[in-house]
Amino acid sequence: MVMVKGTKKNKQKIKNVKRKWRKDDFELTLLAAPTFIWYILFSFIPMFGIIIAFKKYETFPGRGFIYNLLHSDWVGFENFRYLFKSNTLFILLRNTIGYNLIFIILGIIVPVTLAIMISLIYSKRKSKAYQTMMFFPHFMSWVVVSYFVFAFLSMDKGVFNNILTFFGGDSIKWYMESKYWPYILIFMQLWKTVGYNMVIYLASIAGISGQLYEAAVIDGATKWQQVKYITLPSLKTIIVMMFILNVGRILNSDFGLFFQITRGIPGSLYNVASTLDTYVYMALRSSSPIGMTAAATFFQSVTGCITILLANWIVRKVDNENAII
Repeated sequence: MVMVKGTKKNKQKIKNVKRKWRKDDFELTLLAAPTFIWYILFSFIPMFGIIIAFKKYETFPGRGFIYNLLHSDWVGFENFRYLFKSNTLFILLRNTIGYNLIFIILGIIVPVTLAIMISLIYSKRKSKAYQTMMFFPHFMSWVVVSYFVFAFLSMDKGVFNNILTFFGGDSIKWYMESKYWPYILIFMQLWKTVGYNMVIYLASIAGISGQLYEAAVIDGATKWQQVKYITLPSLKTIIVMMFILNVGRILNSDFGLFFQITRGIPGSLYNVASTLDTYVYMALRSSSPIGMTAAATFFQSVTGCITILLANWIVRKVDNENAII
């Protein structure tokens, strides 16, 4: 009984210690305050606009956005019903989800492979040079990249058509032939993002203890065995985290990639290059009611939240330690 009473007293002391506001808590709160305020102003308050997806938005003369929003009529799920009845919804979902699945798979395999290969290069100078070359496309705007792509794919003076005609082939109207564009879009996405993702995995590899590799070398392990039994298991956590985060954006797309590279998605490329984000942009530029476009983005957000929770749940079932929530 004495031991039980002593244990209860210790627990009460620990609780009292935890409840005390310390100087460290004040400093950490002060550091976190700007980020907290930023999220309140730019992430939580704008959520008020979600209700526009459930209203028939109207403009009243001389009134501002908030007044118009509050005094517009409620239409319930009518805007969502219009979206789901749209003939193009299947194409938009197929392109958005299909491209993102490919981007997620290749966005893990290719950067991890390149990061491992570069980490095995003995020359630090060459390693840095390769990293810089691969990282450079990340800083280029899709608008600039679109002109480079046009220089290669132009019908009259494009580099590819010049090469084809030089060898006796026929010129290709690249912007009129939809069958080439899935490959072009996937290649451009990898070209722009592989360097950035590779640096993340390289940083993780740099954090692996060198003693593990030294012990493996003493045991006679080959380079492949070192990668298989040390490097890849050490990268497992960051790979799972990147996978879960990317799955959460499976209904979002890189607007610049699909809109700028295709030069505004001409009608001939609509079936292979249109996504939900480009649909929303084009709808806003047309006479479509703003409530319908808001319904599309609301659908993206809710689905993204569900998919990220689902992916995290699956990861938790398979390997609880690598779940992030």
